[in-house]
Order: sequence, then C-alpha cells, then structure tokens
Amino acid sequence: MRSRTRRVLWILSFLVPVLTWCAVSYVPWIWHPQVEVADAGDVTWFTPGMRIDRAGFEKANRIVEASHGKLATGTVANPVFLPAPHQVLVALYTSFVTPPRLKEERWLHQELWRSIQVILWGFLLSSLVGLPLGLLCGGMPSMAKLSEPFVEFFRYLPAPAFGALCVAVLGINDAPKVAIIFIGTFFQQVLVIANTVRRVEPSLVEAAQTLGASRRAQLLRVVLPASIADIYQDLRVLLGWAWTYLIVAELIGTSSGITYFINLQAKYRQYDKVMAAILIIGIVGLGSDLILAWIGRRLFPWRKDAAPLFRRRRVLASAEVAQ
Repeated sequence: MRSRTRRVLWILSFLVPVLTWCAVSYVPWIWHPQVEVADAGDVTWFTPGMRIDRAGFEKANRIVEASHGKLATGTVANPVFLPAPHQVLVALYTSFVTPPRLKEERWLHQELWRSIQVILWGFLLSSLVGLPLGLLCGGMPSMAKLSEPFVEFFRYLPAPAFGALCVAVLGINDAPKVAIIFIGTFFQQVLVIANTVRRVEPSLVEAAQTLGASRRAQLLRVVLPASIADIYQDLRVLLGWAWTYLIVAELIGTSSGITYFINLQAKYRQYDKVMAAILIIGIVGLGSDLILAWIGRRLFPWRKDAAPLFRRRRVLASAEVAQ
C-alpha cells in the first residue's frame, strides 16, 4: 500500500502542474489577457492572427464604432510565449522530423546529443578528481584542513564568471563549455562527498584501527565501502546541478547544443518549440536520474530504498534460517 501511495503521489506531482497549464490555456475566463484578431474590420493596423491586449482591442473598436465603421472581431488568447500543451506536443514532434530552415543549422537531436556530451564530459572529469579528493578530505582531517578552506572560498565564485578566461585558454568550441560544467560541480562535489564520508559510523574506523589497519586500508576497505552507497546518491544530485549550468555553459564560445536551438527558435518567435526544447531537457534529466536510481537499487540493495524484490528475498531467507 505504501508503494502504491508513493506511485500515485509521484504521478500527481506531474499531473497537477499539467492540469494547471491546461486550465490556463483552454479555459477562456481564467486568464487570456489578449485577443487574437480574426477579422480586422475597419481597424487599419489590425491583421488576422495578430494578438493584442484586450484594452487596446476594445479601444480600437470604440474608435471605429464612433465613425460607424466595421468592428474588428477576435477570440480571447494568451500571449504567444505561453503556447497550449497540444501546441508544444506538436512542436516536440515536428522539431525532430522537420529539417532546419538553413543549411548551417542542425537538427534538434544533433543539438541535444551535443549538450549531453558536454554534460557527460564535464561531470566525468569533475568526478574523477572530486571523488578521490572528497574521500581524502572526509577521511583525513589533515587533508581537510589543507584543501577545504580554498574549496569553500572557490565554490562561492560563479562558474559563468570564468567564461571569458575559459575561451581564452581552451578555444571557442566545446572545451570551455566542459570547463564551466567542471567548475560548477567540482568544488561542490568535494564538500558534499567529504561530509558524506564523515558520517561513517566511527566504531567501524575504531575497529579497523584496533586491528592495526593503516590509514590507506581504513580509507579503502572501511570508509569507502561504508559510504559508497551514499556517495552514489550524492553524485546523482550533483549530476542534476550539472544540468543547471548547461544553458550558461553553451552561451560561451560558439553557440551550440540545446541552448542554441532554444535561442534560434526564440528569434523566430516559435515559442512552442522553445517550450518543447525545455521540456526535452527535463525529460532527459529525469530519465537519466530514474535510470541511475534503478541501477543504484541493484548495486546497493541493503539501502532502505532497495528493490522490493531483494527485500522480499531477504525476508524469506531470514525466515528459512529461523526455521
């Protein structure tokens, strides 16, 4: 029952915002601050399909009415930057199947894959350095005193501020974008992992010391195995942070990736495709997190959020032993 309730709440967390969006889009009296012109009548500066604020539409009709002209007609509408859900879904489909307008432009799936590569490389490099350093800082007080003051200072510096420097050093292609993802996640990663390591049960370390384990053995054979499951969860959260730096990172150097696609569609005033691209980022991010969570439940089945199948097997095994 608890699992079913959790599943229902998970669905509702998405359903409520979507229903709110639908209500704002399809129910005329909820918002709809503009009028989409259907027939311009005798209003010379109106054109069919044009959207104008209600006050301006009514004022123009009052002027035409005073001169006994033909009134303009239209339907209430939302601003163009708030497309309806069905328009976004159509744009999501057409963005993948419709060729780009210009030869130098790239398909949406090409831009998306380029953004994913930037995220993966930036976070991978960050983890290759940050994970060992965080482990050392959490397990060795002397290493923490040596490293953490500078890391604490540097994590308050906004990663985008290094954009110009990254371009000057690494060029204008994807390298500075990867560097921004690295800077945005590395220093946070060191501190988060160090704090996770410090939460290891002290009695485990004391037992290893009593048995004569060296400092290296304590770290690799006691502290790391005891904290690896929590570190894995930390990395999942930190990967989400990497996605938040993506938009800023892709504005550095040459325009590329999903950010380039979003800015290009905004220039064309195709906000349905803008919303579709933003939706894709959320889908890819959430999908990758769910996959990592599924993998984590199988890598670390002793955690509280382990796979239910494993927990049932463990209960059955315990019952058999008791018998």
